[in-house]
Amino acid sequence: MNYQWYPGHMTKAKRMMQEDIKLVDLIIELVDARVPLSSRNPDVDKLGQHKFRLILLNKSDLADPKENHRWMEYFKNKGFFVIELNAKSGNGMKQIQTMVLEACKEKLERDKRKGILNRPIRAMVVGIPNVGKSTFINSFAKRAAAKTGNKPGVTKGKQWIKLNKSMELLDTPGILWPKFEDQIIGMKLAFIGTINDDIIIMEEMALDLIRHLMKTYPNAISERYGFPIEGMKAEEVLLQIGRTRGCFMKAEEIDYKRAANLFIDDFRSGRLGRITLEFSADRREPNESK
Repeated sequence: MNYQWYPGHMTKAKRMMQEDIKLVDLIIELVDARVPLSSRNPDVDKLGQHKFRLILLNKSDLADPKENHRWMEYFKNKGFFVIELNAKSGNGMKQIQTMVLEACKEKLERDKRKGILNRPIRAMVVGIPNVGKSTFINSFAKRAAAKTGNKPGVTKGKQWIKLNKSMELLDTPGILWPKFEDQIIGMKLAFIGTINDDIIIMEEMALDLIRHLMKTYPNAISERYGFPIEGMKAEEVLLQIGRTRGCFMKAEEIDYKRAANLFIDDFRSGRLGRITLEFSADRREPNESK
């Protein structure tokens, strides 16, 4: 299956971000901890040249804790400020204000030398669809300042949010890039819900995810559904999941779409356990050649 999604509003959103980048001091980039490289839009690094950078490793509660630590080290070694975050529960939120001040220390000292006092730090919040930007903003602002949803594409326009006298946030729409050169990246983004499910054949995506987990976290499937998968093909695993969970259409005929949706939802919600889809040992950026 071909994994690709780039609706028209994303082109407009990218132009808007290019225009607004001159207004901000800092870029706060949210990535999904389960796919820390694939969930980084390569355009952000081009956009954010000469800006202070903070990466939030969001949804860290859904990812393998050992890999979270390794990815933190990876981004630090790349020169980023980085925080492990669960925006939904608030875990990691207390570190952000301090980290922002540390990231912008040079800017604050420069302002002080020029006699500029009390000018707020302006930060642009960026990330791909469904990575949790709006949830983060609402948690950080301690109010419903941004729309949230469990589907990609909820935020369609920019919005300035004043947090306090010392900081303002610019919320931006989640944007992808026009073409995934590597379909594995597109596949992983589909797994985490970045690509609109309405254009995905869920049964095929479920089979792709089963194949991936059979290589990396085989026990997650066995422990969740209560049957051994050793020696089975992905199609047989999905069939057995449907049978175990009672996904029948009539008589003994399995409803594969229902079984696929159930399996994908179990993964996305963390019911399969804490799973990372790309490991820190595979340290190739999505836009770098092999």
